[in-house]
Amino acid sequence: MKMNREMKKHMLVYLEKGMRYDGRALDEYRQVRVETKISQNAEGSARVTIGETEVLAGIKMAVEKPYPDTPEDGSLMVGAELLPLSSPEFEAGPPGIQAIEIARVVDRGIRESKSIDTKQLCIEKGEKAWVVMVDIVTINDAGNLFDASALATIAALKDAVFPGFQDGVIDYKNKTDKKIPVSKEPVSVTVIKIGKFYLVDPAPDEEKVADARISVASLEDGTLCAMQKGGVCTLTEDDVVKMTDLAVEKAKFLRGYLKG
Repeated sequence: MKMNREMKKHMLVYLEKGMRYDGRALDEYRQVRVETKISQNAEGSARVTIGETEVLAGIKMAVEKPYPDTPEDGSLMVGAELLPLSSPEFEAGPPGIQAIEIARVVDRGIRESKSIDTKQLCIEKGEKAWVVMVDIVTINDAGNLFDASALATIAALKDAVFPGFQDGVIDYKNKTDKKIPVSKEPVSVTVIKIGKFYLVDPAPDEEKVADARISVASLEDGTLCAMQKGGVCTLTEDDVVKMTDLAVEKAKFLRGYLKG
């Protein structure tokens, strides 16, 4: 804790000059790269790198009985696995708090934006519907897993196609050309607060000393879909407004990597 306090003190000296340890501006992302079709076995897949952070997302589909309260809808499931090889702070075993939070933030952005038309996933009312399962896996954690995971998930969903399905049997070896009905593309941006400063795309040292963070999922027109607050410190109304505005603005930048 003492080390983090000293680190924060030195970091604030740099931030007062409008600089970060790695030379970036406060509102500047590291280099972003998005690749799709990285797995032949998944129905859709994507790799996202933000600086040295690397995350994979894969889509698998299954046919299940719909939930009783939504008999005409398919469903979405999101899971995240933080592999020990991606950070010395991650351990093997059941998902920890951080993995669960990443999965929930990604899930909420897609679900609340109604990105997927779940009614188009229904095969037979009350009996059969497609379940879209998203698996997020970290390859290297160099900060900002939230944004990398969310971006990889949307890219993988856009890449995904339905497997063959006939006489109640799924043929995973033969994919169709039918895409998952993704009508909206929520993009998530995480903003952290250190002292009086707001930063995007935090590096690990910045995450460790952050007072608070907000992850904001928004649509192309700026509509807010979901928000998640983290960190131990409270935020004022002015903080929330400024951090949200910055997140929506930077979402325009990340959205450019989903084109094509």
